[in-house]
Amino acid sequence: MNIAKNMEVIFFAAIALASVTGFATASADAPVSRAPAYSSAVAPQGAMQVVTVKAKRMTAAEKAAAAE
Repeated sequence: MNIAKNMEVIFFAAIALASVTGFATASADAPVSRAPAYSSAVAPQGAMQVVTVKAKRMTAAEKAAAAE
């Protein structure tokens, strides 16, 4: 069966299927989101945690030695 000869039929079948699916789901209600409108995980003002790293940077020779 040569698929090139039937491409027009396949195209119209796909369009018909998409149209029927669109009409079938158009009358369905939209899903209701139960997520809150705000996030309670946000820290209050001034309570932000800060991380300070006290270490010297590696030299090029140290980086090369670590990569081996």
